[in-house]
Amino acid sequence: MQIKSPQFKENARIALHNVELQEALGQFKHGFPVNRANAIKRLPEFDDLRDAGRDLKNHIIQNLDIYLEQFESKVIENGGHVHWCRTAEDANKTILDICKQVDAKTVTKGKSMVSEEINLNDYLEANGVQPVETDLGEYILQLRGDHPSHIIAPAIHLNVEDVSEAFHTHHKRPKTGDPQALMKEAREVLRKQFVSADVGITGANFLVAETGSTIIVTNEGNGDLTQTLPKTHIVITSIEKVVPTLEDMSLFLRLLARSATGQEFTVYNTLSSGPRRAEDQDGPENFHVVLVDNGRSEMVGTEFQEMLRCIRCSSCMNHCPVYGAVGGHSYGWVYPGPMGSVLTPKMIGIDKAAHLPNASTSCGKCEEVCPVRIPLPKMMRHWREKEFEKHLTPKAVRFGIAGWAYFAKRPALYRWLARSSAWFMQKMAGKKGRINKLPLAGGWTDWRDMPAPQGKTFMDQWQAKQKAGE
Repeated sequence: MQIKSPQFKENARIALHNVELQEALGQFKHGFPVNRANAIKRLPEFDDLRDAGRDLKNHIIQNLDIYLEQFESKVIENGGHVHWCRTAEDANKTILDICKQVDAKTVTKGKSMVSEEINLNDYLEANGVQPVETDLGEYILQLRGDHPSHIIAPAIHLNVEDVSEAFHTHHKRPKTGDPQALMKEAREVLRKQFVSADVGITGANFLVAETGSTIIVTNEGNGDLTQTLPKTHIVITSIEKVVPTLEDMSLFLRLLARSATGQEFTVYNTLSSGPRRAEDQDGPENFHVVLVDNGRSEMVGTEFQEMLRCIRCSSCMNHCPVYGAVGGHSYGWVYPGPMGSVLTPKMIGIDKAAHLPNASTSCGKCEEVCPVRIPLPKMMRHWREKEFEKHLTPKAVRFGIAGWAYFAKRPALYRWLARSSAWFMQKMAGKKGRINKLPLAGGWTDWRDMPAPQGKTFMDQWQAKQKAGE
């Protein structure tokens, strides 16, 4: 996937004027967040589970090498193979080598954000292996030459007419606006691909160290067909997905489904623990797990370590006002929303992704809804600090910060300026109480009115409370 994060501002400007996208995002706001809230109401101990998930993830990260080696030894014991890949290039080459070993021409794929991260589809196609996405959303995007805009609902930016047009072009069948008919059409086409594929590639939501198992959760069942029908099953996943036991896995499955879609449990939860055994009725003859690092181990011990707790539920982006306004493609790379604004600078460099940590209102909603309590706003501030230290911050911003620092070091002058500014803005707003044009604040007032300050400044209120002994 081509990196377009440096063009975030221009991407966002285009997205805000895209009528169809704005319509899709409008519907999205009333879907996942409402479903999550309702699911949590039915589980009073949800916050206790979040604490347990956070603590368990912290323990895993501190002992990551131990659990990964335990997982590897169990996979080998079960008859499978584990491949350690430090970079995206290593992972692509490893998967291509496995495909070549079995003379694969076609592979079916379940949804995997790690495969998007390493550009696996483009790499396989360039080397004579045809990948076929089997998740419905991913399949639609592949037909359109498009990329996911959301990590669990990849085609959320499209409408029914877009899907109908793509199917008509590639399937050579009449157009229809009936979602059920479109789904049936996709199922008919993909069934043939499932049966004829030489290799099946899936991601993994979790890896279980005690059994050497991988688990993938889907609502369509495509993951089951992708990993059981071909003779070779390849699991591609990142190293932080490991958990110690099956019981630990069940904790995260409870958090994941409720935080992602508001379901109590995802429809299909499929475990793979090696190649087909003599007594099994079906399953692959070969089982490979490709573990991708791609910079994650470098996050351990840094201010970004807590990001490794992420279970890819998308709850942060489902509740983010910025994502809800501009959609996922504006972020310009694989991972959108608040979690992407922390992860992307690590993956592609802060010099290319500097806009993303700044694409936040700092409202804190992302941290409030995170199932493993990742302090995303704090980590975005860390990236802003690094941006400033590397002199990547625009001159106007640096000038503004320097000006603020000048006044902040002179409290009396700061208080006078704050009072004067509040008085001036109240006069500008008049009886409406809103300002529709304000010098140096065009980024706000070009799109919406700014509420005028009301009453006394915070410092005056604080001083009054101190004197009153409150």
